[in-house]
Amino acid sequence: MRVIHNLGGLRPAPSACVLTIGNFDGVHLAHYKLLDRVVEVARTRGAVAAAITFEPHPIKFLSPAHAPKILTPFSRKASLIAGSGIDLLVVLPFNRELAHLSPLEFVRNILVRPLHTVAIHVGPSFRFGYRQAGDVEILEALGRQEGFNVEVLPLLEVRGQRVSSTRIRELLVAGRVHVANRLLGRPFSVYGPIVAGMGAGHKHTVPTLNLAPIEEQLPKVGVYVTRTKVGEELYDSVTNVGHKPTFGDNQRLTVETYLLEFPGGEIEEPNMEIEFLYRLRDEIKFQNPAMLKAQIQEDARRSLKFFRLQRAFAPGRICKAIPERSTAE
Repeated sequence: MRVIHNLGGLRPAPSACVLTIGNFDGVHLAHYKLLDRVVEVARTRGAVAAAITFEPHPIKFLSPAHAPKILTPFSRKASLIAGSGIDLLVVLPFNRELAHLSPLEFVRNILVRPLHTVAIHVGPSFRFGYRQAGDVEILEALGRQEGFNVEVLPLLEVRGQRVSSTRIRELLVAGRVHVANRLLGRPFSVYGPIVAGMGAGHKHTVPTLNLAPIEEQLPKVGVYVTRTKVGEELYDSVTNVGHKPTFGDNQRLTVETYLLEFPGGEIEEPNMEIEFLYRLRDEIKFQNPAMLKAQIQEDARRSLKFFRLQRAFAPGRICKAIPERSTAE
């Protein structure tokens, strides 16, 4: 997949594009439905399959105090979009100039002249242009005027849950990671460098790996069944998102993971990825480290049981990296 951050650098320009537009935060099942449709139509028409996104998130530019924490950093978002088969990802810098384009200017200056768009696929709530003045009806009217087709895909629901970045974020804040994962089509993950912790785990409880602080969305404070990828190795694990109250109040929020059945030795890899599968409990302040260690051992026992049941009744499911799209149709 080709990624460009400036339409002026689009050389040579495509003779025809089929595209979709959005923030694609989380790259969830509804996004995949749009991306799949774009690729399908582009292949039948001999056109370039393209997606347009924005950096930063428009709300972060327009109203920073109200901007939500993102679900996926850009590098991960681009990787997931590439996996759908998209040929071209256009990353538009969301700035004052872009924010003030009228719907007609947006269509002509971005979609028609540089990209030669012949078809656009969007969701029913799609808005564009200055102060979101454009909706799908205006886009359809401009399509008839400028010579491109517009297809509006219906809302997607999975088990009664509307699939959207906002809903996924709400579920994560509530700790309902197993439901959020259904809407994502894969386990919710966080990524980052491994950093040194307080050393309390090695000294008092069990050794853990600590994730460097991140700006992205985290699940609700608590203890989770997780899978942790270190280098090319994937480990069953238990992860705590919290403030380590047993070792002192008002500590910064940390993410630390305990690798189950780890063979031992030094971890030399600089980064790790943690997949959140199920919430076990709230974070608790214990009277002493010995009581915390006993609880961690119980968390480990419950987590191992979780993995045994998963492998017995749904082999391979917890390791899926791409969505089961048939379940959302």
